[in-house]
Amino acid sequence: MLKLARAITRLNLFIGKWVALLILPMFVMLVTDVAMRYLVGRPAVWTTELTQLVFGFYAVIGGGWLLAERAHVNVDIFYGGFPRRRKALVDALTSVLFFLFLSVLIWQGSSMAWESAGKLETSQSTWNPQIWPVKLAIPVAGLLLLLQGIVRLVSDIRVLMGLPNEEAVFGKQASDQPAH
Repeated sequence: MLKLARAITRLNLFIGKWVALLILPMFVMLVTDVAMRYLVGRPAVWTTELTQLVFGFYAVIGGGWLLAERAHVNVDIFYGGFPRRRKALVDALTSVLFFLFLSVLIWQGSSMAWESAGKLETSQSTWNPQIWPVKLAIPVAGLLLLLQGIVRLVSDIRVLMGLPNEEAVFGKQASDQPAH
């Protein structure tokens, strides 16, 4: 079980670190758009739309990484001051909402992605790129987030049971999270 948890966390950390590099081509595309607008007198047809597609992928696929790093938003006015066990209890109790949200995301996202891929959906713009790969990223990201959520829930249960909880296995510990 611990090997599986390590593998899931490593996979999400690996994906997150590589996907984070997408910020560089997005920056280059936006600078290109601005340069084309001021130097040539009109923006390139493709830069803004491609940046939006890359950002859409970037935004959804990084969820598992954020959860592994415990970087998702909390209401730290209360949560930040909780001891480690109380944080684990709150996280375990609220995981019901998390898993409910993910089940709807994966279900609806899969339906939308398969429909889009089935008709090779495009954006219908002047440039007209394929958008189904970005839509396909939604259920894939949901599954990665679901797996990391299970790892986090197991981590929280281990904390509540007083069992050792390796940081390398489960990502950052709740007590390592800075209070904001």
